[in-house]
Amino acid sequence: MTVTIKRIYDESSQADGWRVLVDRLWPRGVTKERADLDDWCKEVAPSPDLRTWWGHDPQTFDEFTRRYRAELKENPAVAQFAASCREHDRVTLLYGAKDPQINHAAVLREYLQELK
Repeated sequence: MTVTIKRIYDESSQADGWRVLVDRLWPRGVTKERADLDDWCKEVAPSPDLRTWWGHDPQTFDEFTRRYRAELKENPAVAQFAASCREHDRVTLLYGAKDPQINHAAVLREYLQELK
């Protein structure tokens, strides 16, 4: 299984494989048709409290990563999500954040790859 990340605002591609939105909130300005989703798994996104605390501040990304990974470890939805991911050769985690490196989908991708 190959896991990649991509902004929901970018064009979809056949190469994306299984496209799953991993944000808790629906991204602004994106229609369901344009999103071209196979699934929406908001249960694996950071908790509202963690998301609010972080605020996408690059200076606190390391601490956010630590806290989010702790949430993932305790989240029962993650095991089911990982099992669903393993059913596909290629998985694209879609997110709405602007920064391609400093976002929760990057943390989730790394976490899923460690579970293999």
